[in-house]
Amino acid sequence: MDFRKIFDSIPEEFDRWRPRYCEELFADLIRYADLGSGKAALEVGPGTGQATEPILKTGCSYLAIELGENFTEFMKRRFGAYANFRIVNADFEIHDFSGERFDLLYSAAAFQWIPEKIGYPRAFELLKSGGTFAMFLTPPDLRPDGGYIDEPLNSRIQEVYAEFFHPETNYICSLDYDAREKYGFIDLERREYHTTREFDADSFVAHIATHSDHITLREPYRTKFFEGVRNAILDAGNKLTLYEKPTLYLAKKP
Repeated sequence: MDFRKIFDSIPEEFDRWRPRYCEELFADLIRYADLGSGKAALEVGPGTGQATEPILKTGCSYLAIELGENFTEFMKRRFGAYANFRIVNADFEIHDFSGERFDLLYSAAAFQWIPEKIGYPRAFELLKSGGTFAMFLTPPDLRPDGGYIDEPLNSRIQEVYAEFFHPETNYICSLDYDAREKYGFIDLERREYHTTREFDADSFVAHIATHSDHITLREPYRTKFFEGVRNAILDAGNKLTLYEKPTLYLAKKP
């Protein structure tokens, strides 16, 4: 299986449980890119559209490129009524955009799956002069106590991970977000926002089941792992607060 398409196997679950981004982040992005009618935006890897509608609502000409077939059909059903919406089911790394250029090229929690030496030059090439390159994602906000879940529940869950979380393949992707300058981008910025989400035992298990290396966790570990996490939350009063830090990376093409 193409690791980049691992989420495409669970579009409904992915859409329900993956994090949304705060209004402040979108306001900052739209203001920074001066986005509106007459401008063109390209979203790379939209998934099921967690970062799509605020951009569409600016009235810009919107194009998405999505590798997953199921995600592409999901996006068409969700946003097809917008006159300014287009999507292509293709690989960003090799797709021919036929000379089309954009005022904004952005990606929410997807660009890290593209090798740096391919992704950054392609983004630079596809932007108009003065265009905006934006990436954002929601890593957990590591608190002073070392976790992104309140102690002692965090420690209990980590014990479950240590005992039962043994995936056959670790789906690891990483990107040097500070390397953009090497590829010609200027005016680099990094902005952080802080959000929380509340879960009960069942909803948190459903949430982590949409993580890439959790999707393919096999028996005999899978059942024991999810039961262990569920029981840890139930024992803690059936409530878990997740502390998150949406992070926005901005840059310009000269």
